[in-house]
Order: sequence, then structure tokens, then C-alpha cells
Amino acid sequence: MSKILWKPKISKSHVSKFINNINRKNNLQIGKYEDLYEWSISNPNQFWEETWKYSNIISSSDYHEIVDDITKMPGAKWFSGAKLNFAENLLRFRDDRPAIHYKTENSNVKTLTYKSLYSSVESLSFSLRSIGVKKGDRVAGYISNIPEAIIAMLATSSIGAIWSSASPDFGVNGVLDRFSQIQPKVLFATSGYSYNGTYYNSLKNI
Repeated sequence: MSKILWKPKISKSHVSKFINNINRKNNLQIGKYEDLYEWSISNPNQFWEETWKYSNIISSSDYHEIVDDITKMPGAKWFSGAKLNFAENLLRFRDDRPAIHYKTENSNVKTLTYKSLYSSVESLSFSLRSIGVKKGDRVAGYISNIPEAIIAMLATSSIGAIWSSASPDFGVNGVLDRFSQIQPKVLFATSGYSYNGTYYNSLKNI
């Protein structure tokens, strides 16, 4: 029996539904997470196919193979043939449920709903397209870990462009080394950030 070294924190209701779904479709009697874990190792193709379907992953083209060689780790090719958009899957909800909780050093916890997140991403995506950003282009963010960074990443991904980022506390040479390799068409940047009660101005670095 394989030993579980780490057990993720997953909603019990989702795990139960997933297990019941697998039991019903495969005539099994999996009872708990540990049993599911063992079954996933013994039946990787079935497990990951069930995971794909249960997660309702949105794709523009379907896969023709789950995995080519499970023994190649790393190097195995998963879900060959499938095409999907990262942002489309993350933005499937457009209601008032919370999408992001965030807090700065100087504020209380704030919440961004899925509806608000989708609207912001849609607006920014339109702006990026209007200035010529297209699939395969690179967009970079010299920006803190804030909702605006997530919005910029999702807007970039929704177009099919490639997102890269660096924290504003990185040294200038390190950021230039990273971004010069990909030659971004657009750079998102923050004017400054706070850390441990001190504000740092980023404009000189930018």
C-alpha cells in the first residue's frame, strides 16, 4: 500500500460526491479518501478522466489520450489533443459569490465577487486587444500580489497571450534579465508597495 505523505484540504462534500460518482460509474465501493488515493494510483487513466469530467473543464477540442506514458515523470504528456483557455475556466462563474479575498497591511479584508472579477477582466481584455495584443504575445507585470495582478493575468490569458511577472521588490537587473528574454508587448507596473510598515516607491526602477 502506498503511503500518503500529504493530504490536501478539500471540501468533504466534493470528495464525497466525486467518490459516489466513481462508484456509480465503475461499480466500485470506494469508501474514503485513502481508498480513493489507492484507486487513483492503480487506475491513473480512469481517475484523471473522471477528474476532468467531474470538474466540468471547458475545452474547445477534446483530448484523444489521457496520458501517453505514466512512467515518464516528468515528461508524460497529459490529455493530448485537448485545447482550453485557462481564463475561460476560472471565469465560468459570474455571480455574487466571492472570487478573491485580499488584505493589505493598511486595510481590512476586502472581497471581489466573480461578477466584478469577470467585468474587470472583460474590460481589460478589450483594452489589450484594442492596442494590438494577440495570441502568443507576451505581457509582463512588475506588480505586487494584488487583485489587479490577477485581473491583468486573466485578461492576458483570455486572449491567448503569455503572462509573466516579477515582484516590485526584485532588483532592476533581475527584472530586466527576466523580461528581456520574452520581450513583452505590454508592461503593467505598480508605482510602489508597502512592506512591514514602510512604503517603497517603484517609479525610479520602472
